[in-house]
Amino acid sequence: MTGITHIIGAGLAGLSCAIRLCDKGKKVALYEAARLAGGRARSYFDATLGLTIDNGNHLLLSGNRAALDYARRLNTSEGLIGPETCAFDFMDLSTGARWRLRPNDSQLPWWVFFNDRRVPGTRPLDYLDAAKLLFAKQDATIGETMRCQGALYEKLWRPVMLSALNTDPPEASAALAGAILRETLAAGGRACRPLVAKKGLSDVFIEPALHKLAQQAVAPKFGARLKEIVFAEDRVTQLRFAGEEISVSPQDTVVFAAPAWAAEELIPKLQAPNDHRAILNVHFKLTPPNDQPLLLGLVNGLSEWLFAFDDRLSVTISGADRLMETPREALACQVWREVARAIGLDVSKTHDLASDLPPWQIVKEKRAT
Repeated sequence: MTGITHIIGAGLAGLSCAIRLCDKGKKVALYEAARLAGGRARSYFDATLGLTIDNGNHLLLSGNRAALDYARRLNTSEGLIGPETCAFDFMDLSTGARWRLRPNDSQLPWWVFFNDRRVPGTRPLDYLDAAKLLFAKQDATIGETMRCQGALYEKLWRPVMLSALNTDPPEASAALAGAILRETLAAGGRACRPLVAKKGLSDVFIEPALHKLAQQAVAPKFGARLKEIVFAEDRVTQLRFAGEEISVSPQDTVVFAAPAWAAEELIPKLQAPNDHRAILNVHFKLTPPNDQPLLLGLVNGLSEWLFAFDDRLSVTISGADRLMETPREALACQVWREVARAIGLDVSKTHDLASDLPPWQIVKEKRAT
């Protein structure tokens, strides 16, 4: 007799798991503590802006095979947009200098030999230093493995690694950084094409998944907060939710797709990561200039990545613990000053910047990673 797979969590991981199992004809039960699916990868209507925004800006790279396979299963790949080839636009907020990083498609990185493709002020040999990450020990940090200073680090490695690991790079895991490098730049430009969900994350990853699951008679149980996992020796026998107990037969499987801190509370002797970092997103309601790139990396400022959607500009700041207590309007003003410069507006002579702010919203995620 075929058992049921009980999936705890209807975020992106839980939904992806459910979709793959349903595609194979397996029975699935899906439980979610929140009142809606998606976790940190969802969209919602923000009344302040009068717009649908993502609760966190997420950039995909074309080398992310798992995410792109998931979108293909949902027939939503066309909702992901980006340049035809690998290209990343950057701006130095301290000087106004702009450049475009253009890795070539193949794994042989000949692009580093061309001034108009590599980071300004760098030499081809500078790029070899990051190769040390590919062979880093599991307990090594990036700061212990490679040089964390100079033009290449400040204009490429720092913004890329900070956004990928959400930790100040010198303190972050060199092994994780190596894994990211191996699957992206080391795999060639074809694996590094940036992709963004044009109409929002829910449009590509969440609502189509719920619709497909509904066609398979799978309806997530929302508001189902797991209180206890009952074990008999090394097997799960029962899932205890608030107000409901679910028996787990020997033929059943349990997949825990909820955050690490929830797993540590429920699974005996499990040691999960408990050192978390925040991410902060600032959204401004205005139409971007026609020539504004979809994604712009910003260095030497507070803002790090600027996303240009049809109806708004959104900024992401990683490793943002230091900003969690900053007054919201002061933070919005500081970020807007940088955004205005990035899109060609002069606000340097504005005495009351707050009065000139477009409608804005700040979304904080204290335990983003």
